[in-house]
Amino acid sequence: MNEQTLEIQARLQISKPASEVFEAIVDPAKMSNYFISESTGRMESGNALTWQFPEFDMKVPVRVGKIEKDQYVSYYWDDAEQELLVEMTLTPVADNATLVTITEKGKKNNEAGIEWLKRNTEGWANFLACLKAYLEYGINLRKAAFDFMRSK
Repeated sequence: MNEQTLEIQARLQISKPASEVFEAIVDPAKMSNYFISESTGRMESGNALTWQFPEFDMKVPVRVGKIEKDQYVSYYWDDAEQELLVEMTLTPVADNATLVTITEKGKKNNEAGIEWLKRNTEGWANFLACLKAYLEYGINLRKAAFDFMRSK
């Protein structure tokens, strides 16, 4: 990260093998249990997708970048100002668990960028907690969690 751009990083260990974590990230039917409500397709290299989130009446365009089975997922999404790169790295660790590391790049180091950094760091921590709860316990932590944010 250089002085002019901000980058988010969040990580969490999930007690499941990388193959299960990977499928939960790329399969829209599984993603709908902890992150999105709908997707126009599976995350595969080069795909252009549209995601719908359960809390908002908006569709988010997603351009899938590089995919390495059971190891790495990258995609680009637009935050209305610029396209941002999201990278998810899956690292096997002891006891058949997986360390999931997420980075999102990169906004200018200014007031708007710092607001983005705070908001999206919280969002990625929530994503990881929801992914862990879904994979390890079959719980959808996101269900109704953000109803307070819906447009009235």
